Amino acid sequence: MSYDVVVIGAGPGGYVAAIKAAQLGLKTAIVEKRDTLGGTCLNVGCIPSKALLYASEIFASAQHGFEALGVSVSKPKLDLAGMMAHKQKTVDGNTSGVAFLMKKNKIDTIYGTAKILGAGKVEVAAKDGSKQTLETKNIIIATGSDVAGIPGLKIDIDEKVIVSSTGALSLAKVPQHMVVVGAGVIGSELGSVWSRLGAKVTVVEFLDKVLGPMDGEVSKQFQKLMEKQGIEYKLGAKVTGVEKTASGAKVTFEPVKGGSAETLEADIVLVATGRRPYTEGLGLKEAGVTLDERGRVNIDSHWQTNIAGIYAIGDVVKGPMLAHKAEDEGVALAEILAGQKGHVNYDVIPSVVYTEPEVASVGKTEEELKAAGIEYRVGKFPFSANGRARAMLKTDGFVKILACAKTDKVLGGHILGFGAGEMIHEIAVLMEFGGSSEDLARTCHAHPTMSEAVKEAALAAFSKPINM
Repeated sequence: MSYDVVVIGAGPGGYVAAIKAAQLGLKTAIVEKRDTLGGTCLNVGCIPSKALLYASEIFASAQHGFEALGVSVSKPKLDLAGMMAHKQKTVDGNTSGVAFLMKKNKIDTIYGTAKILGAGKVEVAAKDGSKQTLETKNIIIATGSDVAGIPGLKIDIDEKVIVSSTGALSLAKVPQHMVVVGAGVIGSELGSVWSRLGAKVTVVEFLDKVLGPMDGEVSKQFQKLMEKQGIEYKLGAKVTGVEKTASGAKVTFEPVKGGSAETLEADIVLVATGRRPYTEGLGLKEAGVTLDERGRVNIDSHWQTNIAGIYAIGDVVKGPMLAHKAEDEGVALAEILAGQKGHVNYDVIPSVVYTEPEVASVGKTEEELKAAGIEYRVGKFPFSANGRARAMLKTDGFVKILACAKTDKVLGGHILGFGAGEMIHEIAVLMEFGGSSEDLARTCHAHPTMSEAVKEAALAAFSKPINM
């Protein structure tokens, strides 16, 4: 069978690229080694984690949040099996939805492990051992990423006691003490899930701040709010060992700046130190495709590798490892392959941490602007001064707008608060069109809404806020 496009990997980048290519009239096939489509995101990442995050938030609210609103309920009981069933139902609904979209768009779905034999040829090995070779004009590598582990340490991640994010999504019982290695997005989200469900959670982080690349002020306030919820942090700590014990596992670490080693005993250790590009077994070296110093596939401005007709998108290439970044790359690349002008604006890619409260960011942080020598103004507004937030008892956090001191063009937006992941998008749209803080401040916002805090922060950036 001959194709215009063969996509390797059916995660968000891959399946979106396949759909767009098919919509543009290109004969398309997609190859997936899992039994279900959707990649890490839909199967063991974004989607199942959000199901558990929301369910655990409801459980925590029922425990100690309803009475202040005048709602009295008996003490809730945790049905962890039921919560996991909700998670799996959510996963199944999403993965089957992607399978439906493949059929709807007449995309051939081929299950098996792909290997690139060279430009225009992809070999697929099925689980039964049979092989077939697909002929194609274009190959898109969209194989995503895998658990990175801890640099310099050999760790036995068995997904039972020492777990990655995959195992942390399927624990059979609530641990008494969970140690999380890594205070990034994954560690923060899954740590908060199990903390809300009753575990003592200690987070060990190499850096001296949580949520590494996030705006420093947001990071500090976020840490305080998480500590208020019972999560303990060990920052500036280098992990030197993670191993199983008779009762569970232990994590040994020492101060990055020097000092005595410390050991924490736990019944579950979650290793959440990031992810690495997944390129193993693809035959890239044999095909002549080059990688960079971090193991990512080298690409040009149109996502083409050094081999004509072979492209790569998503977590296997440079840029943030985010599902929506991969999706936008997939759409843009499909448009290019169809003769159109695909483009991704990497300066306006929002990121969200789905804790409670949420953290959302788009564009530059203060630290990045300072490092670049760009003069800027800051506009901030706290949710404690927002009427809707008060009504819902969701007053933690703030909105922060960063605008160019000379042009007033918005360069970044950062939100810590309830629903931050939804509110960030109006800042992203504004930035996509090169808008100013005054443009945002003069846009009428419905009252009372949480989003009024975004307007007020924009007002603060170029003038003064009204309600503070």
